[in-house]
Amino acid sequence: MSVQVASVNGEIGPADEAVVPITDEGLLRGDGAFEVARLYGGRPFAMEDHLTRLRHSCAGLRLEFDVVALEREVAALLEEAGPVDALLRIVLTRGGRRIVIVEPMPARPETAKVATVTFAPGRVLDGLKTLSYAGNMLAGRIAREAGADEALFVSPHGRVLEGPTWTFFWVAGGRLLTPPLSDRILRSITRDRLMQVTDAQERVTTLDDLAGAEEAFIASSVREVLPIASIDDRPLPAAPGPVTSAAATAFREHVDSTLA
Repeated sequence: MSVQVASVNGEIGPADEAVVPITDEGLLRGDGAFEVARLYGGRPFAMEDHLTRLRHSCAGLRLEFDVVALEREVAALLEEAGPVDALLRIVLTRGGRRIVIVEPMPARPETAKVATVTFAPGRVLDGLKTLSYAGNMLAGRIAREAGADEALFVSPHGRVLEGPTWTFFWVAGGRLLTPPLSDRILRSITRDRLMQVTDAQERVTTLDDLAGAEEAFIASSVREVLPIASIDDRPLPAAPGPVTSAAATAFREHVDSTLA
């Protein structure tokens, strides 16, 4: 994919030429909502789930938007982009802009080194996927400064939560586990689908648990299933291990059957 394409309120063109007024509070205050879906040959995976979560986020923010117009604009941009393997980003701003972008897939390593970063979720935005991502992005920079690829949020009380843009899964005693939604992590669509196609279970996870983890992986729309090689410089016994590999296969088979 050589050129990113974008739509702003239905006007399609090169993404680097798209314009949003500087007075839009989506820019000035991070006041808005977004979603990122994976495109396989130009076809979005779990699109209805993404739109449902987008509506939930907007309802929580008291942000109204034209659902019919957005769906029409998404369809038009997908037709313009063609059968690409890429990302579909939807952004809704307080200033009333409906922004849709088809982005190239970012380069990713085969495994990831992870560093824990202390983080306290804000209650007022619980469960909402908003544009207020400065803390998430800073966590990633802090992790990279420590020599890692990704950050893993841990509460001030030592509860393992999630990554800035991904869900955490880990293995103990051959069982696939993930922190519970009740710990105020985002309801990830990839997480939901993995819970459907594997025997993964929710379990409160602590820093002490990580010391005994047999395997772990990152799960997200962008990465699908990405094995974790180390956490805070402690190598994991396997990356990927058998449980991670089975989860990756099950998820990709689910994607293929859904889009077939």
